[in-house]
Amino acid sequence: MKDNDYLFLDLDQKLSKYFGKRWNKGSLMVPFILFLRVQYYVESGLLILSTTVQQLYYTELRQKVLRSQSHHQEALFFQLAASALQADVGDLAQGEETEEDGEEKKQERKHRCYFLPEDYFPSWLIKHRGREYLLQHSPVLHGELRGVSRRQAILHFIKEANGLQDGPVTFYRMREEEKQPRSLILLGVTVKGVHICQEVEGKQSLLYDFSWTGIDRFTFQGNRFEITAVGSLCLPKLVYYTKSAFHSKHILRHLRDSHQLHMNTRDAVSYIQQLENMGTKEAYICDTECLRKSLQCGNLTSSMSDCSDTLETATAWFKEEKEEDGGSTTESELWLDESEELFVDDPAEVSWLAELLHGVSVDAPLMLPSFCWAAVTMEMKQVLWKKTDEGMSVD
Repeated sequence: MKDNDYLFLDLDQKLSKYFGKRWNKGSLMVPFILFLRVQYYVESGLLILSTTVQQLYYTELRQKVLRSQSHHQEALFFQLAASALQADVGDLAQGEETEEDGEEKKQERKHRCYFLPEDYFPSWLIKHRGREYLLQHSPVLHGELRGVSRRQAILHFIKEANGLQDGPVTFYRMREEEKQPRSLILLGVTVKGVHICQEVEGKQSLLYDFSWTGIDRFTFQGNRFEITAVGSLCLPKLVYYTKSAFHSKHILRHLRDSHQLHMNTRDAVSYIQQLENMGTKEAYICDTECLRKSLQCGNLTSSMSDCSDTLETATAWFKEEKEEDGGSTTESELWLDESEELFVDDPAEVSWLAELLHGVSVDAPLMLPSFCWAAVTMEMKQVLWKKTDEGMSVD
């Protein structure tokens, strides 16, 4: 953390890059603390192959939910709490009720406390609704998830948390005017783009919500940071000020890498969504090692720790100008271009994603319902007809 902002370390760089000249002096020890934080958020938990990393990712999202200030999304917090309870507690215990039980005993069972609201809801929601309200209504939603495994509950939580406005977001503090430190602007790096928020008296107000396709470029010169939207005739160029050129460079690189990860995984995400929409009922997978190899061959992100491998190829044009003497970056420009994809996964090449959805059966073949194969067959027929019309050989 530097100047009250988290900075993600480049593990290939020396610590002196972040602590300055003081770190190089052997007589002076600079105390520091390293935090473990999610750097890149994903649209589906299935993109995280490592169960350990998936658990860490889920744990951080839980903390973000507790700190969320999205007052207008109250219903979503109850859904997230239900998924978290199913993952943490398992199936809700059903109390045996008989006609001889009195009303007082039934009410006691109804309000039994098997969780602490503080572990599942933001403090403002507890204050607004009251503990009794949460203890009474949360078990109802929790009970609807009976039979859902811990793994599926975690995946469902990750998916639902993407809908939280200030959930899977990394915020960076900026100023609207260079010489007014109180004009606080928050630039949030999200799964699908960038949020621009204004903080007034501790409350966030969303000003702009840009998708990656809606952004033309990012530019910084020193601590001056510019955002240009696509077709920005109606929207002027947004100009904000970071704490330093070092912060500007760090933010720009995080934006670049997040955009690259979005581009590199969007085909896999689309395929996962298609399978979920088709309502796949049966799927079996081979052993974990085989699945891991399939994931790596597909150039998809197997874990947050492997993101650097995925980000080696560029989907954006990144230009830096360095000082001749010191070598530090003083000006950079990032152009976002999604006209071409780095890779387009053929459904056959990412069919293993279907195997992730509903459990494991070692050495068994992949089995899908007949209506799924019918949809695939129809799609292949359309491709063949198109090639025939274009005079191409289909042999």
